[in-house]
Amino acid sequence: PTAWAVKDSIQLLQKVFHLRTCEDTVFANRTRPCLLYQIKRCSGPCVGYISPEDYGQDVGNAERFLQGEQQELIDSLQAQMTARAEALLLENNLIKTLAPRFNIRFVDDKSYPYLKIESHRFPRVAYYRGAVDQKHRYFGPFPTAWAVKDSIQLLQKVFHLRTCEDTVFANRTRPCLLYQIKRCSGPCVGYISPDDYGQDVANAERFLQGEQQELIDSLQAQMTARAEALEFEKAAELRDRIGSLARVLHQQAVEDNTGARAVDTDVLAVKVEGGRACVNLAMVRGGRHLGDRPYFPKHVDNAIDVASESAGESGEEGEAGRAEAPKSPEVRVLEAFVAQHYLEGGMPPLLVVSHPVDKALIETLAVRSGVRATVQHQPREPRRAWLDMCIQGAALRLAQLLAEEGSQQARTRSLVDALDLAVEDLHAFRIECFDVSHTAGEATQASCVVFEGHKMQSAQYRRYNIVGVTPGDDYGAMRQVLVRRYAKLVEAAAQGQGRLPDLVLIDGGRGQVNVAREVFEELGIEPSRIVGVEKGEARKVGLEELVFADGRPKIALGRESAALMLVAQIRDEAHRFAITGMRARRASVRTGASSLEEIPGVGPKKRAKLLQRFGGARGVGAASVEDLQTVDGISRDLAEEIYRALH
Repeated sequence: PTAWAVKDSIQLLQKVFHLRTCEDTVFANRTRPCLLYQIKRCSGPCVGYISPEDYGQDVGNAERFLQGEQQELIDSLQAQMTARAEALLLENNLIKTLAPRFNIRFVDDKSYPYLKIESHRFPRVAYYRGAVDQKHRYFGPFPTAWAVKDSIQLLQKVFHLRTCEDTVFANRTRPCLLYQIKRCSGPCVGYISPDDYGQDVANAERFLQGEQQELIDSLQAQMTARAEALEFEKAAELRDRIGSLARVLHQQAVEDNTGARAVDTDVLAVKVEGGRACVNLAMVRGGRHLGDRPYFPKHVDNAIDVASESAGESGEEGEAGRAEAPKSPEVRVLEAFVAQHYLEGGMPPLLVVSHPVDKALIETLAVRSGVRATVQHQPREPRRAWLDMCIQGAALRLAQLLAEEGSQQARTRSLVDALDLAVEDLHAFRIECFDVSHTAGEATQASCVVFEGHKMQSAQYRRYNIVGVTPGDDYGAMRQVLVRRYAKLVEAAAQGQGRLPDLVLIDGGRGQVNVAREVFEELGIEPSRIVGVEKGEARKVGLEELVFADGRPKIALGRESAALMLVAQIRDEAHRFAITGMRARRASVRTGASSLEEIPGVGPKKRAKLLQRFGGARGVGAASVEDLQTVDGISRDLAEEIYRALH
């Protein structure tokens, strides 16, 4: 009916289908996209950012829209989006599972910790890590264990909630030290009623949910009511609690003080430099900044090089197959982190990011998490302060990593030069170190730790239970572990399926080195790989000497030697790994817990109940069949089976 209606429809087609409006003469002479492309009102066909086929598909969709087929068009686009979402999830699942060399991959870490308020007549606040359930209340996740424990201390200080185990709580006859220092209200001895304690728990939950101002207003109203009722002691307690809460909020430097209800937020900043990348994740829960946590992905260089080559040849494909300008390395790393980190859910309602990310990616992950997620790239205060802190943290963590890696590389080079080793690829230089640990011949165990890529590779550590040797025979134990380690490895290396280490460190002197040389000669391995780390005079650190198996005289590198620092680091790690395994094995043998593990029908839960009920494995062994039956889940037949196994 009017020119305005036509122009409005054209703007709509630009916004939805990104169709061009420029004259043919302008179109034919453009060398770079215009402003309409930058504001996503055109798909950039003038510079080849979209193929003729894809642009024709957009024109066809626009015609269907103008002809009134809106619902059919929406259904078609939703089907395309669902297929893309499924492809995205499959891609990132494969990246996490197969760990390809040419995709950016973030290594899975331990699960995030939570703050748990347990279901109880007098609920307990506790640190928790693991799968959550519906039985208790969970708050988080928190970026670090320190953030959880700091929050627990805060709840103790302000709301006086208990942290003791239920078994301790049920058996107390007088209040503990926490009551004396006003960190607990003493529910274990009846110093507070269940209703009043329940009110404190409810206030703590409101605080954790971000309702700080409402909580302070409520406490002030209660204080006024107590004062009017002439209950001045109660009013004074509420006054002190309000003061503590106000001080806590004042100390929170990045509190969301906009007046709106706080929204759980993850702040993400990325920094790429020197072939490495860091994604810093900061968590804001209930308006409180809980701290940050850095992530360092693998294969950044490979992934960026491959993507750049692909983009240079054919351009990158975006939504609906249209070509887009190449993404920066920061955007690639950030999108890879978002896709892999939130793949299993747990996305908060708000993400604040240092670089723009694909909206389709966020929508897909939000649907999977069951939340309505919003992304902010250029936020205002106070979220701007959160993002600035996160960006600064990413830069600092990456600089620290690069400095540490430079130092580690220098130490590796120093060791190679000190031992006069011919190493072509310093990054692939591999060291294995062995140590034997026992207590007067009991529970002998050997360890093997691996150093490669300028750092310890804990996933490749191995422990070996030593059997069939005279207790206390360190030489026999060393022989056994070396034979078990390298007999199969030599066969695998001959078939091209394994690789022998460039250097083998032995924690010991000439005797252990001679044993290692004999084993290597029997297996056909060059003994020049073997180096013993012999303790120096009075076993002082820094005075160690290196003993060689090929007849070279032993050398002392000196207290300030970078090579000796690396050798000592690897040797100490092997010692730590061996002694912790030995102690665990010794404890298992002495307590008899391993005997319970071998009984059919006694799983971890029943075993824990038995040990708790009778005070340990010796108590279980001394219990009669009738006593064993008193434990929840232990039938008569199972009790008889346990009794027979332990007697």
